[in-house]
Amino acid sequence: MLDLTKLAGQMQGLSQHLSSEVAESNRRLELAKEYLQKAVECQDELIATQEKWRDRLLFANATPTEPLETCIEIPVPPKIHTVISTDGSQIAPNHHEIAYCYLLNIGRVVLHYGQNKHPLLDSLPEVFYQPEDLYIARQWGLRTEEWMSHRRTASEITVLAELACSVKTEIPALAMVDGSLIYWFLDQLPMDARDRILPPILEAWEQLHKAEIPIIGYLSAARNIESTNFLRLLACPHSHPDCITYCPDQLDYVPCKKFDALRDTTLWTTQLKPGQRGAIWRSNNRILQHYEHQTIYFCYVHVGTEIARIEFPAWVANNSQMLDQALGLMLAQVQKGYGYPVAIAEAHNQAVVRSGDKNHFFAMLEREMIKAGIKNIGTSYKEARKRGSIA
Repeated sequence: MLDLTKLAGQMQGLSQHLSSEVAESNRRLELAKEYLQKAVECQDELIATQEKWRDRLLFANATPTEPLETCIEIPVPPKIHTVISTDGSQIAPNHHEIAYCYLLNIGRVVLHYGQNKHPLLDSLPEVFYQPEDLYIARQWGLRTEEWMSHRRTASEITVLAELACSVKTEIPALAMVDGSLIYWFLDQLPMDARDRILPPILEAWEQLHKAEIPIIGYLSAARNIESTNFLRLLACPHSHPDCITYCPDQLDYVPCKKFDALRDTTLWTTQLKPGQRGAIWRSNNRILQHYEHQTIYFCYVHVGTEIARIEFPAWVANNSQMLDQALGLMLAQVQKGYGYPVAIAEAHNQAVVRSGDKNHFFAMLEREMIKAGIKNIGTSYKEARKRGSIA
C-alpha cells in the first residue's frame, strides 16, 4: 500500500530535477540543430569518414541514404487496402502454480478497407510444457522467462507472415508490428540460441518479400539516438574518429558527446511537419551482420501526435513505390486509431492475457491433471497467501 503522505515530501525535489533536465535538454537540442546545419553542407564527406572508420567507432550510428534536410509529404493511400498485424502476450512459468509451464498467445488482426469484408480478430494460444521447452535455455545461462520472450518475438513474425500470405490478393496490403525490427537482444545470445530465433524471422520476411507485402515496425516514443550520433562525427576534435585509439574506456566523458541523451525524435520534431517523413537511414547495428541481405532501414515520420520511428527491411527501402504506399497506409492507420495504428492496438487487445484468462487457464489445467490421476494439486502456500490478506 502506497503511503501518499510520505511520497508527497519527495515530489518537490523531483519537480526541481525535471526542470533542470528540461533546460539542459533544450541546450543540447539547440546545439544539435547547429551541427545538423553544418552536416548538411558536408554530408558526403561525413559518410565517407564514417565508412572508413566504422570499425573503430564505439557508439551506435546510422548512415543517411538521402539528404539530411529531406522532408517529404507522405502520399495518400489507396482507399481499398488490407492491413495485417500481430502481437504477443504470455503467461510466465511459475514454480508456485499448480504446474510449471508457460503459454504464448499471439493476437491476429486483418482489417479490410473498402472491400465489404469482415475483419479477422482472434488469437492463437500455445502451451509449452515439454522439458526441452522449459529447460533448454539453461545451457546458455538464460532464464526460462527470458527465453519465452524471445520465442514470442519469433512467433509474432512467423504468424504475421503466414496470415499475410493467406489473405494476399492484388489489393495493396501492409504488415505491421509493434516495436523494432532490430532485435538488439540477439547480440547478447550465444550462437546456438540465436540460431533458433533469427532464421525463422528472416524466413518469414522472405515470404512477405515474395508475396510483395511490405512489413514495417512502428516505434512510438522511440528512444533511439542513431541519427543524432551521426552528428558526433562532425564534433570529433581528432584528425579522424578513431574511438578505440583516442577515447578508450571513456564513453561517458568524450569530447564528441556534445548532445548526450538527445533522442532522434527530439531533433526531428523541429524539422518535420505533420504528414512528412525525414531522410531514410541505414542502421549499422552489428547484430545486422547476421540478417544476411535483409539489413534494416528506418525513417522518422511526423504522424501528427508524435514523431514515430518506422523501420523496414532493405527490400522495402529499395522499392520506392512500395515504401511510399506502406508509409501512406501506416499514416492512415494512425489517423484511424487517433494517434496510434489501429491494427497494432487491436492485435495487442487480442493477445493480452488478463487475470480472468489466467485463472481459466489454470482451472482447465487442473481439470486435465485430475483426469490424468494426479493428486495433491494446488498452488504453494506462498502464492495462496499473496492472493489474500488478513488486514
